[in-house]
Amino acid sequence: MTKPHAADSHDLIRVHGARVNNLKDVSVEIPKRRLTVFTGVSGSGKSSLVFGTVAAESQRLINETYSAFVQGFMPNHARPDVDVLEGLTTAIIVDQQRLGADPRSTVGTVTDVNAMLRILFSRLGTPHIGPAKAFSFNVASISGAGAVTIERGGQTVKERRSFSIQGGMCPRCEGRGAVTDFDLTQLFDAERSLNDGALLVPGYKTGGWSYRMYSESGLFDADKPVKRFTKKELHAFLYLEPTRMKIAGINMTYEGLVPRIQKSMLSKDREAMQPHIREFVDRAITFTTCPDCEGTRLTAAARSSKIDGVSIADACAMQISDLADWVRRLADPSVAPLLTALRETLDSFNEIGLGYLSLERPSGTLSGGEAQRVKMIRHLGSSLTDVTYVFDEPTTGLHPHDIRRMNDLLLRLRDKGNTVLVVEHKPEVIAIADHVVDLGPGAGTAGGTVCYEGTVAGLRGTDTLTGRHLGDRARLKDAVREPTGTLEIRGANRHNLRDVDVDVPLGVLTVVTGVAGSGKSSLIHGSVPASAGVVSVDQAPIKGSRRSNPATYTGLLEPVRKAFAKANGVKPALFSANSEGACPTCNGAGVVYTDLAMMAGVATVCEECEGKRFQAAVLDYHLGGKDISEVLAMPVAEAAEFFSAGEAHTPAASRILGHLADVGLGYLTLGQPLTTLSGGERQRLKLATHMSDKGGVYVLDEPTAGLHLADVEQLLALLDRLVDSGKSVIVIEHHQAVMAHADWIIDLGPGAGHDGGTVVFEGTPAALVKSPTLTGEHLAEYVTS
Repeated sequence: MTKPHAADSHDLIRVHGARVNNLKDVSVEIPKRRLTVFTGVSGSGKSSLVFGTVAAESQRLINETYSAFVQGFMPNHARPDVDVLEGLTTAIIVDQQRLGADPRSTVGTVTDVNAMLRILFSRLGTPHIGPAKAFSFNVASISGAGAVTIERGGQTVKERRSFSIQGGMCPRCEGRGAVTDFDLTQLFDAERSLNDGALLVPGYKTGGWSYRMYSESGLFDADKPVKRFTKKELHAFLYLEPTRMKIAGINMTYEGLVPRIQKSMLSKDREAMQPHIREFVDRAITFTTCPDCEGTRLTAAARSSKIDGVSIADACAMQISDLADWVRRLADPSVAPLLTALRETLDSFNEIGLGYLSLERPSGTLSGGEAQRVKMIRHLGSSLTDVTYVFDEPTTGLHPHDIRRMNDLLLRLRDKGNTVLVVEHKPEVIAIADHVVDLGPGAGTAGGTVCYEGTVAGLRGTDTLTGRHLGDRARLKDAVREPTGTLEIRGANRHNLRDVDVDVPLGVLTVVTGVAGSGKSSLIHGSVPASAGVVSVDQAPIKGSRRSNPATYTGLLEPVRKAFAKANGVKPALFSANSEGACPTCNGAGVVYTDLAMMAGVATVCEECEGKRFQAAVLDYHLGGKDISEVLAMPVAEAAEFFSAGEAHTPAASRILGHLADVGLGYLTLGQPLTTLSGGERQRLKLATHMSDKGGVYVLDEPTAGLHLADVEQLLALLDRLVDSGKSVIVIEHHQAVMAHADWIIDLGPGAGHDGGTVVFEGTPAALVKSPTLTGEHLAEYVTS
């Protein structure tokens, strides 16, 4: 028997003593070139082990192979808190982070398909208008000429030079596809003068520099009401181009109010704005399709060049499945390699279930699941092997029909000789695993240990939370609730909807389902009238720094600070680590950060406050025997008891804590930074903040995303409580357990994109399982298996 080669012995990724976040000295051995699924309740430590330990160390080691100069431009990764990590391979992370929300970013630009199309049109388009840049809506046309001085042969020579760049950017909308129109009455009060506070724009406070730039510019009389400005003064106030001038004795660049707002506020995507800025923009500015480029973002010249009667604007507007067919019909030996690459990329979109998108779709409008699958596209055709692919719930936003396709893709990546690590809750994905690592037993401090490691069959036989719930199957309701009224939607035609007429019952639990891209979100978010008192909990990520925590995000800290202030006879601001009570050494962060240039920065616990974030004097004030840092260290469940009775009795705080416990976050500590929460925890935190809203109709967008099988039961109980309290609940969802629990189901389809957009079923779950629709087939299979 021949002895195996030494190189063949490295067939495991060994992790020993991992202590990242809530992990408690975790040790696991992950087989290479196999599909390993990590399960466990939300917050049990799955992401800490897979992303925070294995993937983070792999990326850190790869970054270290570059020169110090290059590392200075790369993200810094500190070594994870782990004793031993062996057998790592190159990690490619495909997470659910949203793609950039820049207005110029589209599906075509983030996947490089636009780049290939631009080259194609610059070679084959007729008439020929120029290089690939001439078809880019991110490149402006510019030209210039002038004299340049050159040192040549010991002499100074002057030469005349000219240059020109031909870009494809529409000059009117600057490549955004939409132009803005300002409601001037929302920018200023014409009855008042500037010195009387005429400006109404957020951030332009009287006395502030933004305000003084106008009131002290000297271009107009600041004591005169704006309505009495001359034409010249009004133009200088609103539209003057950037001009260098002295204002209040300081050299500054003066700019008219309208272009200044355009640059400071409208350069951001609406979803990335702070709430008060977004409210102002919605009120003061209307976005209309650019009349010059008709929303295509491109110049007339770029739109005039065509291949077989199709311009690049037409190609980007096509559904990707149709575009793939069009590219397949092109045959020109001079661009054969380009056509092959383009076909493969477009076919990957179809394969992954995104053929319903178009290349012109802004990337900021994609859901988390869609964004993750768009990122997968660049890896599907890759020739790399022995790579570790790390996926974060790749089935998010997928219909059971699409989950099968996703499983095939994961297996294909594995069969090419790669290690595939998947964090997942769906039993359909757990079932295809070669190896399972189950973390728990609970969440937060109650988790962080390995409950099971082995095969799927072995997991089913264990008494772990995942093992007990793996075979869960929902039962159809014996009786459904009767609606108290209906919400009429008529002629809905947003995106791919085809003049849909539907009556959404009120006072019951309604589930809207259908394959990804069938039009569910377009129907509900785009057609339910705002006048219906809608409280919408969508999938937009929570924005928050490491200073944000559940107490600040939910508004809980406000009544807590007031209670402390009242009990001790001092100001509430003292009990904020972001205000007067902050430790002066760490500025209320609890840690001191040391930047080490191209090396990973170091965070050390502040020696003065010992990580408590507050000044020592503030910690002398108590409420119910506890100081503010001890309150912020409490889990939600303990804090709920603390604020419900005795000296610390605070009804406002008790109510918010009740909502957090209702959504299953009783284990979270009040001061835990938002940046350390998992995706499922963040969504439930958002749901908790909306539970006290006054609206009568709750719209939830895939609330089971990131939820363990055991937590789905708790979510269904919460939805029942909302309905029983007189609310109407509309859930956009793919999870069969939620469908089975519904009182009424609206199923859209039959396919995605232009193959969807119609209602294929309306009725009870019991009627759906007897219908021949895709959803009906999968629900019937689920409730009977």
